[in-house]
Amino acid sequence: MKIIVPMAGRGSRLRPHSLTVPKPMIPIAGKPIVHRLVKDIANVLDDPVDEVAFILGDPAFFGEEIENSLVELAESLNAKASIYRQDAPLGTGHAIMSAKESLSGPAVVAYADTLIKANFTLDKDADAVIWTKKVEKPEAYGVVNLNEKDEIVELVEKPKEFVSDQAVIGIYYFKDSAVLKSKLEEVLDENLMHGGEYQINDGIKKMIADGKIFKTGTVDEWMDCGNKEVTVETNGRILNFLKNEGKNLVADSVKKDNSEIIEPCYIGENVKLKNCKIGPDVSIGDNCVITDSTIKNSLIQTHSTVKNATLNNAMIGNYAHFDSNFTEISIGDYSKLE
Repeated sequence: MKIIVPMAGRGSRLRPHSLTVPKPMIPIAGKPIVHRLVKDIANVLDDPVDEVAFILGDPAFFGEEIENSLVELAESLNAKASIYRQDAPLGTGHAIMSAKESLSGPAVVAYADTLIKANFTLDKDADAVIWTKKVEKPEAYGVVNLNEKDEIVELVEKPKEFVSDQAVIGIYYFKDSAVLKSKLEEVLDENLMHGGEYQINDGIKKMIADGKIFKTGTVDEWMDCGNKEVTVETNGRILNFLKNEGKNLVADSVKKDNSEIIEPCYIGENVKLKNCKIGPDVSIGDNCVITDSTIKNSLIQTHSTVKNATLNNAMIGNYAHFDSNFTEISIGDYSKLE
């Protein structure tokens, strides 16, 4: 089994945090989004993963340090890492075709801007499986249309009339990814574009038209990391999942001076807390110094200093300095607000 991860986008909705760090590499509860996604997918699959292919963007932004991190991620699954580059932002279908050398045999394609919790068995008799989540307002999503056999016969984007309540979350299984490759080659050859981009959906529609059987795999939880608000929310949800699993999320090297930690919280190595109340639903990265502050429902990356703060629904980047009265802040790496 292979996992194909397109992650070349710049994550503009998560700025300023994605200006210096690619969105899939931003930590949630102490671990980069893409690391959590790939491992969660591997846990669902019955078959061992033998290759993880990552499609990255500009090497000046997705540099050697990121490549090394992704190689380590693949190797932690005893899998080979393949690194590809998407040379232009031409859509989801174009991104997948940037890794065409890896498109053979069974594969999962997963876009690295979402996290999941799932416990289902892939239908190996189907030609493909589209992972979905039951939603309350399907008109806001792309959804699948099912026949009487619960087979997917159509993909419908933001339907005005009810089609189904199963929203497409951006994770797909293909029994033979070479079939997807051939159909996406047709999409590119026909210059079939929407808004100047080649989309995976057009390759899938061609497969359905050829009689390929598509089924759904419904996830229990689908968590977005698209902007600051939902990323902070997702951080809290992941922390609660980890707490319920009995995970220890506070490093032994944390130094507390007259400070209280209200679980669940992730607190990294060598963090110093003085006169603080931290939590619940807070992540603090390595080597941060927090003094005279009350923080809940927030996400702080590494090497940052926070003083005299009352934070809620806040996101602070790496190497930042904050000493102020604002509450729902979003400041990026190397920022200073005093």
